[in-house]
Amino acid sequence: MVVNTADDDEFYGLHVSPDIDTVIYTLAGLAPLRRGWGLAADSFHCLSALERFYGPAWFRLGDRDLATHLYRTERLRRGLSLTQVTTELAHRFGVQERILPMTDARVATFIRTRQQGWVPFQKYLVHHSKCAQVDAIQFRGIGKAKPTRQVEYALRHATHVILPPSNPLVSLGPILRLPGVRQRLRAKRSHVLAISPLLGDAPVKGPLDHMLRGLGHEVSPYGVAKLYRDIASIFVIDRRDARYVPSIEQLGMQPVLTDILIAAPEKARTLAELSLELLGL
Repeated sequence: MVVNTADDDEFYGLHVSPDIDTVIYTLAGLAPLRRGWGLAADSFHCLSALERFYGPAWFRLGDRDLATHLYRTERLRRGLSLTQVTTELAHRFGVQERILPMTDARVATFIRTRQQGWVPFQKYLVHHSKCAQVDAIQFRGIGKAKPTRQVEYALRHATHVILPPSNPLVSLGPILRLPGVRQRLRAKRSHVLAISPLLGDAPVKGPLDHMLRGLGHEVSPYGVAKLYRDIASIFVIDRRDARYVPSIEQLGMQPVLTDILIAAPEKARTLAELSLELLGL
């Protein structure tokens, strides 16, 4: 599983990898069902104490969650790569699946809004994502970054690929911008499936609609399908979006209707099983 690291950031001197941690906590069965980050039933006593020195804490780090960031930061300072540390963290949480950071280089997502100018992604997500108009997205450091050898091996030997219902611009976008990644997916297009992150013109969660609209893309499953048309042959959309089937077919993609709202683990399992079935697995 290749994971975005462009929204990694530093808080209180600690290296925080939100997407990696969400994947680890979810696979370990420790993620909250409704809240999309952190550990379930975590407390925030340390964060409250930190506010005495740093001021209001706008990025929420729970007490048990902090242990993950402390360990990651210490291991990185000892010279280990993010890939090596992620493998260690997954093992400590009892996760058997291979979780691969997209790169070991530092890449940072910045969002430009009309109201605030350029801001780091996490600050945009917490403070501005509900109302700010997005003008541009920048992945700083992407020009010097490259996929890890583990990611390159996985892409080279993968027989099938699933693009999950994540934000195609800031979650999957940085991965696809790394040298060689999109080219490898193009070569496997007939075995690549993508899942829509939209229900009509609204994202399942997050500010994707503001981003698509601000960057000139249509806010619809069809608009997202156009972003994947060169790398995916199957596009899974919600049953309520059946009106987009003809336009998606015109892109040379096979649209599939199902329930994409994975609000419970059993629904996520059903969607995953359907995806594997569509790929002939």
